[in-house]
Amino acid sequence: MGHNRATLADVARRAGLSKTAASMVLNGREGTRLSAEAHQRVFAAAEELGYRPNVAARSLRTRKTATIAFVSDIVATTRFAGDLIRGALDAARERDHVLLIAETQGDPAFERHAIDAMLDRQVDGVIYAAMATRRLTVPQALRAGPVVLLNATSPDDLPCVLPDDEGAGRTATTTLLDRGHRDRIAVIGRNRLKETDPEVSLAAAARLRGIRAALADVGAGVPREVFCQDWLPEHGYAAMRTLLRRPDRPTAVVCMNDRLAFGAYQALAEAGLEVPRDVSVVSFDDDPIAAWLRPGLSTVALPHETMGRRAVELLLDDRAIGSTVVPMSLRRRGSVAPPADPGPPDAAGPGPR
Repeated sequence: MGHNRATLADVARRAGLSKTAASMVLNGREGTRLSAEAHQRVFAAAEELGYRPNVAARSLRTRKTATIAFVSDIVATTRFAGDLIRGALDAARERDHVLLIAETQGDPAFERHAIDAMLDRQVDGVIYAAMATRRLTVPQALRAGPVVLLNATSPDDLPCVLPDDEGAGRTATTTLLDRGHRDRIAVIGRNRLKETDPEVSLAAAARLRGIRAALADVGAGVPREVFCQDWLPEHGYAAMRTLLRRPDRPTAVVCMNDRLAFGAYQALAEAGLEVPRDVSVVSFDDDPIAAWLRPGLSTVALPHETMGRRAVELLLDDRAIGSTVVPMSLRRRGSVAPPADPGPPDAAGPGPR
């Protein structure tokens, strides 16, 4: 990780305090002798100068603290987040480390406070996580490291752990191609904002690249594509209805996530069509809903537990560099079958077969 040139003496000089006073503030050992304003001067000076305590020097005085900070946006309140945290907790526990978890809910002021509090406790490193796979702006205080981004990238090219969404797109599409689907495959979930703004999503564009690459590899037709305002069941339902109104209904559908697939299932059932006899469906994420659908939904699972574990391992082994991409594996269930004989042209529209 980067070596910063600023010293404690530089911070003290900038804050107009003695080196001892600055050290006590930064280490959280200062009592009430200094004003809140003086504390702020020290923290501001440290941030401006990019100062971080010298871990090697500190370890001569004290052992490492055996703690890791886990800072995220909304990660702790979601189901997938539980997997990220579980993987990180397990890896930390195996290495006799404790995880300090802070959820910022996207509040920059609270995030600064949480990060300062954790750095004050001299954590051995920081995992900076996002719920949706996207590009983040990393707070200045973390950029000197050690830090690993989890489920995110940054403009600073900090080390990160990501799911292989492009590989997942290939896997989902190849699953259909292998069962004989070819020129009547549709994609539900196109979304211009998700595909063009990396701060909103990195997954959407990557999954689409994988889908198109798999089709191109076998010379299959361009997929029919339906744009969706968001990746929620109601939009999957509307998109499937749109596809069923077109002259040749698809034999198979790739949904950009399981919630869209849930909506697509409802539209197919309403039209008197069966999954997978009439239309095969494959998706991404492996949300709990995927196993509960009937038939079970084949979906490419987000490897969040493995990702959380990997982030801790890279951080503690001091091997964090560049991007670490974690493969996504297919959960095979009952939603994919060979295409049915489409029958006469008037049988292509919605309705019982």
